[in-house]
Amino acid sequence: MAAARSPFSLEGRRAVITGGSRGIGGAVTRLLAEVGADVCIGYHSRTTDAADLAAHCRLLGVKATHHASDISTPAGAKSLIAHAVTEFGGLDICVHSAGIWPVDEAPVSTLADERWANTMRQNVDAMFYISREAARAMEKNPSAGGADVSGGPSGCMGRIVLVSSTAGQRGEAMHADYAASKGAMISFVKSMAVELAPMGITVNAIAPGWVDTEMCALPFANGGKERIAKGIPVGRVASADDIAFPIVSLCFDGARHVTGEIVNVNGGSVLCG
Repeated sequence: MAAARSPFSLEGRRAVITGGSRGIGGAVTRLLAEVGADVCIGYHSRTTDAADLAAHCRLLGVKATHHASDISTPAGAKSLIAHAVTEFGGLDICVHSAGIWPVDEAPVSTLADERWANTMRQNVDAMFYISREAARAMEKNPSAGGADVSGGPSGCMGRIVLVSSTAGQRGEAMHADYAASKGAMISFVKSMAVELAPMGITVNAIAPGWVDTEMCALPFANGGKERIAKGIPVGRVASADDIAFPIVSLCFDGARHVTGEIVNVNGGSVLCG
């Protein structure tokens, strides 16, 4: 008799991670590989980082590949998902971590058209294109677990997890473009979750607060990190690993009944119902 599958294993699952070579995406890639998933690292320009991380994941005994594309375009998103499907024979998990946070403060009255358009392109368009392609791939590929795992009548299993932000829940003065883009993501998650639920595909988002990544280097400089940490109830800024754990948790078989949710991971800074 075959051994029971661990509820904390993703062995045999096939995952693509956008922005997967560094920061939150890199931490997600490593953790997915550690729990047995094959990983496709989506990235834009940092080939060395992506190749090194793929090599590390292969040492853990999983398949790992990397693919460069501009997912803010339909062709780029299609190229990434197609690469993962070709390499792995299908797709079960999509974690969308890629995105931008324009560092410079800009009140709405002086917010440049170019900045607004670029933020929407990188954060909203990319989210839509990659989610659409991932959903199309998951609809075609029943999982190894079958209907008893997914709960979906088709026997398809899929997990889509998007990285949003507390800014999308409460707004962010001087960064209205970023807040609006992450707020759009939250509404998108709730919409798509209902559409894909009958097929056993769940769609959720993680909403981090401050995270110790390269993106936040400027506000963290000159004691900024310590000042920010004092305003967080748990007394510390999150690491990328702190965000990766709940993301991967949503990908386990046992999370099949969780969909359309925005999971707050901010140390108690923002408490949303």
